[in-house]
Amino acid sequence: MFDVSFSELLLIGVIALIVIGPERLPKVARTVGHLLGRAQRYVSDVKTDIQREMELDSLTDLKSQMEDAAKSVKSSMEDASASLRKPLDDAQQALKDTSASVDTLVKDTKAQVSLSPEPAQTPDAAPAAQSASATIPDPETPK
Repeated sequence: MFDVSFSELLLIGVIALIVIGPERLPKVARTVGHLLGRAQRYVSDVKTDIQREMELDSLTDLKSQMEDAAKSVKSSMEDASASLRKPLDDAQQALKDTSASVDTLVKDTKAQVSLSPEPAQTPDAAPAAQSASATIPDPETPK
């Protein structure tokens, strides 16, 4: 703290003994010791408070960095989710379109079969008619 050597302390003690006197010197020395102790504790408390504030600032900085990193990860996950969801939605739409076109094709085929004139039932023509009707499945009849 201060650069005071032993000889300087001895000189201060001799001057204090002469000025204060031998009766009051122990009481004054005790009071000065208490004051120095209080001053040292105060300085120590101030150092501790400053250290805590520095640590609090560093923790606040760390917290903000972690929040920024979390936001970055969240946005990248949302982007990845959106990029994966788009092809799935496209595939789902294609399946719906295909299903609709198959349904219309089946309805058109049924309509053509029901509108076509039946051939005359001859003994030779009967198996041909049965095989023709057997090749077109009826989607409404259970299998």
